[in-house]
Formats: sequence, structure tokens, C-alpha cells
Amino acid sequence: MFISIIIPHWNGIDILSECLESLKKSTYKDKEIIVVDNASSDDSQGWIKENHPDIILIENDQNYGYAGGCNRGVLTAKGEWLLFLNNDTIHESDWLEHLAKGVEGKNDVAAIQPKIRNYYERKLFDYAGGAGGHMDLFCYPFAKGRIFLEQEEDSGQYDTADNIFWASGTAIMVRKDAFEKVNRFDETFFAHQEEIDLCWRLQLMGKRIFFEPKAVVYHKNAVSLPMYSFQKYYLNHRNSFFMLLTNYNLPLTLYFLPIRLILEFIAMVYALVKWDLRHFGAVCKSLFWLLTHPLIIIKKRRLVRRMRIKNDREILKKFYRGSIVFAHYIRGVKKYSDL
Repeated sequence: MFISIIIPHWNGIDILSECLESLKKSTYKDKEIIVVDNASSDDSQGWIKENHPDIILIENDQNYGYAGGCNRGVLTAKGEWLLFLNNDTIHESDWLEHLAKGVEGKNDVAAIQPKIRNYYERKLFDYAGGAGGHMDLFCYPFAKGRIFLEQEEDSGQYDTADNIFWASGTAIMVRKDAFEKVNRFDETFFAHQEEIDLCWRLQLMGKRIFFEPKAVVYHKNAVSLPMYSFQKYYLNHRNSFFMLLTNYNLPLTLYFLPIRLILEFIAMVYALVKWDLRHFGAVCKSLFWLLTHPLIIIKKRRLVRRMRIKNDREILKKFYRGSIVFAHYIRGVKKYSDL
């Protein structure tokens, strides 16, 4: 099985360097490494050419974000499997073998992720993906090992390979043919949660998303975009709401829409009470974007409708049947196992 590893990159030679050095220690042989440079300003391109001439380098004319960078990397990829990888990761030497074995003989599995631990605190599950992603009915994502900012220590509690709702873009391996059939990453997202949207569409086509605990990577979370930055707040709110408006059928969209609006209003009030004007402004901007881009929403709904094989009744079985916001902030749930 040939794997094309695609790394979108924008500035940070030191970060990328550690990632590439770690990949060189990976013992899996049938692979290629593609770095997609999103118009870095720190001469990352020259550094890659000089220090890693064996790596395929794609030089973009502008920053297309995670989604756009990955999509352009696929145009060059030769592998039957595409492994989209953050540049701020390092990896156990045998992680690719475990991912390859994890999909062996499972023709209905379209994507798989490894266990993702935190780079700085190695016993902690990382914020970005943990032991596999899940979603509530109102399109708020969470993961085994991480609910909002609560991160668990890995004590083997999630060491069973299993189906998940979404695989983290930190390290997600996808069948190339399935990736093409669902029209790749949606570049409207730019960054954050485009992998969740992709996994949702794959499941609408009848595919499964899988977690393989024996494969392990470590992630420097929030290096590219700081955790409490305006842009991160904005993208997270906008993109998760965008999924609700585009991936559900129309009756469910209309049913969940007012509840999601109430939750967004609560988030705005909470931000004001904490005098967190960045968060407040980001929620306002996300709602304004959604209000002023109806044609993009309609176009995406039509795309999803054309590729849909499974109905929402089947897909809803894979969601957390409630509100993760309510479970965490009202009931005090901090662990996936307590849901």
C-alpha cells in the first residue's frame, strides 16, 4: 500500500524541520512526502530544496490554508492513500505500519487517524483529535480524551480500535478515490473543522471513519494559530455552524437552527461576562458571514444532496444525542466515558 504524506506548510522552518526528521525515522517504506508551501515568507522553500531535496515541494502563490494546501498536494500525489499531516507533529517510528494494518481488509473504511498525544505533556491526549473525534447534534465537536479544554491523561482507556465520527486533520489518512468522490476538502473552511466536514460527507456515502490506537503521534497544539486568537474563535464558530446549515437535510437543518442560534447567543453573553471581546467579536463575525453568504450555503447543500447515499436517520445514530455544551458546562462532564 503506497501512502502519500501531504504536509501543508506556512512559515516555521524549525517546526517543519522536526516533523521531517521524525518522518525519516518512520520504518514504513512505501511512501512519498509532499510539502505544500502556502507562500511562506521565511524562505521555507529554499530551505526545503537545500536540506530535503528528496521531498516533493509544491510552491503556492498564496496562502490557501489547510484545506486549499492539502487539495493542491493531492494533484501531485501518487498514493492510493493520502495522509494529511500537520507540520507541528512528530511520530512513533512504526505509526504508519499500524495505520496501514488498521485499514487492511476494511473496504468500507475511508479514513483513519492515529492516537494523538500532546507534544509538551506526552501523557496527555492532545486537544486536536485525542483518541478520535465525535460530534453532538448541534455540530459542536469533541474527542475521546478531550472535551473543550479538558484533556485526559492516556492510561489506555481508549486503546480499542473503533469507529469514530471524525478523524483529526492533525494526522488523517484517507482513501484517495473516496476523497475525490466527495469533492475533496471544502476550501470555504480555510482552516479548522474541514476534516470533520469531509468525514461527515464520507459517511453520507456509506463509509466508515476509524481510530487506530497503536499508531501514535505527538502534536504541538495551537502553534500555527494561537488557542485564544480572534481568528481561531471565528473559524471554529463559523465552520461548525456552516456544517449544520449544509450537511443536514432541510427538515433537520430548520429544526436545529434555532437551538444553535440560542447556543451562539449564550456564547456571546458568556464572552461579554468574562469581558472576552475577541471571542464576542468572533462569534458576531461568524454569524454575519453566514448571513451574508447564502449562495455558498445553497451551493454546498446541493453538492451534499447529490453525493448522499445514507439518510440522516442512519447518520444521527453516530452523533452524541444531546448537547456537549450542556453536558460540560451545566452537568460538569469532563471525560468522554462520563457522557
